[in-house]
Amino acid sequence: MAKRASMSASALRPPASPSHPLRVAVIAPPWIPVPPPGYGGIEAVVDLLCAGLVAAGHDVTLFAAAGSRSAAQVVTFSETPHPDEIGASIHEAHHIACAWEQIERAAAHERPFDVIHDHSGFTALAMADRVAVPVVHTMHGPLTGREASFYTRHGHKAWLVAISRSQARSAPPGVRVGSIVPNPLAVQDWPLRTRKQDYLLWLGRMDPVKGAARAIEAARIAGRRLIIAGVVQPGQERYFAEQVEPRIDGDHVRYTGEVDPRTKRELLANAAALLMPIRWCEPFGMVMVEALACGTPVIAFPEGAAAEIVIDGENGWLVVDEHDMARAVARLGGIDPLRCRASVAERYDISVTVAGYEQAYERATAKIAPAGSASRPPSHQSRRRLWRTLGRTAESPIGGHARSR
Repeated sequence: MAKRASMSASALRPPASPSHPLRVAVIAPPWIPVPPPGYGGIEAVVDLLCAGLVAAGHDVTLFAAAGSRSAAQVVTFSETPHPDEIGASIHEAHHIACAWEQIERAAAHERPFDVIHDHSGFTALAMADRVAVPVVHTMHGPLTGREASFYTRHGHKAWLVAISRSQARSAPPGVRVGSIVPNPLAVQDWPLRTRKQDYLLWLGRMDPVKGAARAIEAARIAGRRLIIAGVVQPGQERYFAEQVEPRIDGDHVRYTGEVDPRTKRELLANAAALLMPIRWCEPFGMVMVEALACGTPVIAFPEGAAAEIVIDGENGWLVVDEHDMARAVARLGGIDPLRCRASVAERYDISVTVAGYEQAYERATAKIAPAGSASRPPSHQSRRRLWRTLGRTAESPIGGHARSR
């Protein structure tokens, strides 16, 4: 199995051997490989987290889409990834059912997992009480609308982790968040540039809430060039065709399409600022942290986690609309690129995230319920007893398309 060549040794310097090394099953979504070849925020988080956990001394198996690579052992269940079918329930159901089966086989062969860490979506959480291992579930999306109803019904089945304080506060009544652990970044893997070029940058998916069209308007008002980089996902074609594409002229507004990781780093490092004119309760916003790691200020609307990541006047500006955003562009000279980088190294480096998840795993396996939780999953001991009754005839502890470490 290939290990991440780009991962700097200093970024993943292992701490002292953990007092309680764990056997962790990490479940990634089934649509995009880990690490992602282009767009794929969750997959990038999973990639870095697995490397950090392995460096910290834990035994990690990653269940992920075809084509995945990791410092962890990788198990896949399909011949190809499904990047054009994100959200398709048939792939998610197949992925989780196969993962549950392999986890049961591992226990039957006296190699049980201590904890399952789910990043895959909704199926694993809904079925978390059907597997005899504690489940830690990271909530990567918003907790509104249908999602709020889902977590109200199924949230008690796992140890829930929010990725920002804003997301945790948005949890519906009765849904207990066990931990807040930020998404990670290996800060030293991102190029620091203190001398910037003159363009502004917008980077993301072509969803109206992400605000590509608003970024174009802010750049027009400011009289600055704008580069737009991002993927047009299924269902976003009309917005792109009507609100974005007509304003792309190749000069004042240039569109690069989806970019690979190397190009993304260069765009972020050289930009005068990253524009984030979002109109939704952003659960995290990884691109803001990536930009800041490159010493690039962020100008954002104060929605969701943006108000946590951006420290107004220190590593960027929080603004109310496009006109305010344009005015902030004129004040970029007052932002120190070195402070931008330090502001995320202190709060979002991979070492911070690994420590947070180690604590979440320990609390989940000890069955410490979040404050005020009304319902608790079966005890770890009862799960272990159940394991001993499962899968006695299984042929191998790890099946699927496994790759040895």
